[in-house]
Amino acid sequence: MRKPAKEQMRQGLALFVLLVLTGLAIAGPTGLLAWSENSQALEQRTAQIAMLTEKRDALKNRVQLLNPKAADADLASELVRRNLGVLHADEVVITIEDE
Repeated sequence: MRKPAKEQMRQGLALFVLLVLTGLAIAGPTGLLAWSENSQALEQRTAQIAMLTEKRDALKNRVQLLNPKAADADLASELVRRNLGVLHADEVVITIEDE
């Protein structure tokens, strides 16, 4: 006994939708094949966040040291000497070349 054409069309459409969903689950942008790529990107972002957090903390410390109400004398002296080139008469400047 043969199924009516309408029923066959419904089954064919259901099969097509199932195949498309299966294909997306395997090869889609969030599918199984993209899993390792996403995992690698997550590791890179985590390392980048750690580096930026460390840099932010260093800058936060520097800002606290430059607080006008309680500036760190050594840091202020270092900045003035470096930026303005101010030296005492008895000081000697030794430059080190970066390699």
